[in-house]
Amino acid sequence: MHGDRILVALNGPTAVGKTATAIQLAKSFGTGIISCDSRQMYREMVIGTAVPTPEEQAAVPHYFLGNLSIHDYYNVSKFEEEALALLEELFDRSPVVVLTGGSGLYMDALCRGMDEFPEVDPGIRTQVEQIYHTHGLEELRRQLRLSDPLHFERMDNLNPQRVMKALEVCLQTGKPYSFFLRGTPKPRPFTVLKAGLNLPREELYQRIDNRVDRMLEQGLLQEAQALYPHRKCNALKTVGYRELFAYLEGRIPLEEAIRLIKRNTRHYAKRQLTWLRRDPEINWFHPRDVAGIIQWIGQSRPGASPVLP
Repeated sequence: MHGDRILVALNGPTAVGKTATAIQLAKSFGTGIISCDSRQMYREMVIGTAVPTPEEQAAVPHYFLGNLSIHDYYNVSKFEEEALALLEELFDRSPVVVLTGGSGLYMDALCRGMDEFPEVDPGIRTQVEQIYHTHGLEELRRQLRLSDPLHFERMDNLNPQRVMKALEVCLQTGKPYSFFLRGTPKPRPFTVLKAGLNLPREELYQRIDNRVDRMLEQGLLQEAQALYPHRKCNALKTVGYRELFAYLEGRIPLEEAIRLIKRNTRHYAKRQLTWLRRDPEINWFHPRDVAGIIQWIGQSRPGASPVLP
């Protein structure tokens, strides 16, 4: 059964060109794209999360885009459950499905299953919240960096909720959060093929800068202004909005906010690459080498005959 069902997991740093490559792959195989970007799921966050354009979404079916409100509660476990159910339907139509997006945790959940985390004592949760309210995010980051430098580098360590969650597990167990990310993969009724996209650093960083400029031309500041009343929502504690909220509060000039968005996005891309390079299952390609990826999918498919688009 596995040889007849292939999930192509398209990885890569932000702004490398995953959307365009995924669309070309999906067109070639007559299939759809499952997005595992935890921010593109929120319908209010269109420009700042680089959601595929209406034209791109019309080219091939996309799933898990704009399916939530920033006020909805959602987590990676729900995504795993819903995406697995969706895959059952999609594999009935095509032997290949494309998965792409920048949220490594969501991609891992679908490809290999969620890890089991220990229950956290309410007292520890209160203790961590107190640290945050008294000393701020920097103290949380300092403690997590000491407790689990590996996970600190991988995660969005500017997101208070994610830092608090990881630190709670460290304090509860005396072990790094990343210790609990080493579980045995759960069996899946499909084969996962992991492709990675990358570019020379200067080219990637230029793409990041250009994309931020393009977002601003498209109305990112106006989108942030509309979302400003809801800035306490966890979904909005992300690069692009966070810096513009600081501008809207009068704490920094607009030029500084734009500089910080570009810098923080570059830092995020670097963390993504550091983590992805640790995965020996990823086969790396240039974003424009779609033909090479298609050939590799055919050669990698279990069984005698290749998958032909």
